Amino acid sequence: MIKLNKRFNVSQSLLVAALSLCCMPVFSQKIVAPAAPGFDLVDVAIPHGKIDTVSYYSKTVGNIRKAITYTPPGYSKSKKYPVLYLLHGIGGDEKEWLNGGTPQVILDNLYAAGKLEPMIVVMPNGRAMKDDRPIGNIMSKDKIEAFSTFERDLLSDLIPFVEKKYRVYKDREHRAIAGLSMGGGQSLNFGLGNLDKFAWVGGFSSAPNTRAPKDLLPDPAKAKKMLKLLFISCGASDNLIINSKRTHDYLAQNNVPHVYFIEPGFHDFKVWKNGLYMFSQLLFKPVDTASFSKYAVTGMPASTNIGSNKYPQILPDHRVVFKLHAPEATKVQVDLGKKYDMIKDESGNWNVTTDSVGAGFHYYSLIVDGLPVADPSSETYYGMGRMASGIEIPFTSGAYYSLKDVPHGDVRIKKYFSKVTGSWRQLYVYTPPDYDAQINEKYPVLYILHGGGEDETGWANQGRGDLILDNLIAAQKAKPMIMVMPDANVGGLVFAEDGLKKFESELKEVIIPMVEKNYRTKNDASGRALAGLSMGGMHTLYTGIKNTEMFAYLGVFSSGWIVPRQNSIAEAQYTFIKSNKDKINTNLKQLWIAMGGKEDIAYTNCQLMLEKFKDLNVNYAYEEYPGGHSWPVWRNNLYKFASLLFM
Repeated sequence: MIKLNKRFNVSQSLLVAALSLCCMPVFSQKIVAPAAPGFDLVDVAIPHGKIDTVSYYSKTVGNIRKAITYTPPGYSKSKKYPVLYLLHGIGGDEKEWLNGGTPQVILDNLYAAGKLEPMIVVMPNGRAMKDDRPIGNIMSKDKIEAFSTFERDLLSDLIPFVEKKYRVYKDREHRAIAGLSMGGGQSLNFGLGNLDKFAWVGGFSSAPNTRAPKDLLPDPAKAKKMLKLLFISCGASDNLIINSKRTHDYLAQNNVPHVYFIEPGFHDFKVWKNGLYMFSQLLFKPVDTASFSKYAVTGMPASTNIGSNKYPQILPDHRVVFKLHAPEATKVQVDLGKKYDMIKDESGNWNVTTDSVGAGFHYYSLIVDGLPVADPSSETYYGMGRMASGIEIPFTSGAYYSLKDVPHGDVRIKKYFSKVTGSWRQLYVYTPPDYDAQINEKYPVLYILHGGGEDETGWANQGRGDLILDNLIAAQKAKPMIMVMPDANVGGLVFAEDGLKKFESELKEVIIPMVEKNYRTKNDASGRALAGLSMGGMHTLYTGIKNTEMFAYLGVFSSGWIVPRQNSIAEAQYTFIKSNKDKINTNLKQLWIAMGGKEDIAYTNCQLMLEKFKDLNVNYAYEEYPGGHSWPVWRNNLYKFASLLFM
């Protein structure tokens, strides 16, 4: 009887447990929304936490070091707290978050809204060296190494100090680490490299110090088991986004749950404050990893958009979202080299997301019911023989053509009357920084030519030629020079000899004399260079090769005589070279030829021309830069060619 009762009680208990499990609500964590306006403004009507500066002895460094601490509103020594270690960037110290990010205000407001678990925040100096101030050359080897040394200081000195001074939990489940930029890289490196110490890890706009994914997380299965939260965020237009993306890609490939949040923004506190706002709300609470994939990967309005237009929008993987309001249209496409059909919604908006687009500048058109038109939301450029839209895709390695805090030259428009064309014309002239101040200085001149379907605006607008020279000159990688950007459209058939010869006359008889009369120039061959892309490369070949007494430097970008269309022109040049080889080789300091790889439409013609040059023993330099027949290639060509000039 007793045995029967026992069996009955066990069965009954199992039934009750099963019913209880069935009736329990399934935990579903809501995603944390990005911060709304006012999240970082002081509210005097709510309780506030306390900011304090603490000092601790570091055996790692061998001296006293400082950190900033934040204790939450209502902090009590009788209660235990989890801890968040919050790290700064390469140019900051323990005060950077306090000065630029106001974390105490953000956290106070979140506590008042009931959205945070009470925690202590420690903001240390992540530069573990005796003189840890962010002064002098912050990129020096010893200061960079000090950011790595901080891992030992953090684990061996700071954390034990905090756990002795404050009443905190000492297990990994109650310890988090996060940081911005260099501190974001540290957080990923130290947090993921010490999963026995940290269960919560966040990287905001993590810098290149972030370890390669396989080194960062050699055992994805272990990380998946031990991590409570891995949070990665970045601004969509941040040039360092590649560090976050490659980490995300590796985590996704290995099925490691994580939040990957990309928002409109750059490498600044707007993004980092929002990262802290979102990350902190997820800490030290039950976690639903199923919600991680719901965080948005937000695109960023293209820098080439007009005014406040939100579209086109560039996604982190360089796909582009286009939108056009055209309720009466029956068919709309985007032509971005490849044509994409747009889909019409109920509001009359046409939408499409493209494939990933290469970094740099690209022309595009909207095709509305068969008619190619410029996008009213974007800047327009003269290209393809008409005004067309253009879009700038962020390029991680594009610093050489970006706007920087360096001395800048001027781009001037010079109008002149041409006796060759019998008409008023204009060209663009770049003068280097201090041109107007250095009134006794004379400058060498680069005459640089656009391609077919473009004009004198091409190198200044699409090519960013002025910014390229500004940055080269500031870095002392190029001599200060004047750059003249003429309009090579002088009438006649573009690729026929009459068109080439007419521009030769325009350049020699009109443009150069006018430039040398109106600007302070060096007026010999060693002070002149001629270069051009595509059609402009043909002009450079045609005019430059037979006028080496005028030009000591020639640059030919994505060009070569078109076979068989220009065979007669090419053969005439090869005959001239054969008779004047020694003069050409002696006079030219650079004959620099570059192509956009095998995908460049001029590649085959160029290779045939180079074979002839080899046969004729012409001295030249040749380079390839991947990207085809496009402005990203030609920008790089100018960057490299200009650094060779006038040395």
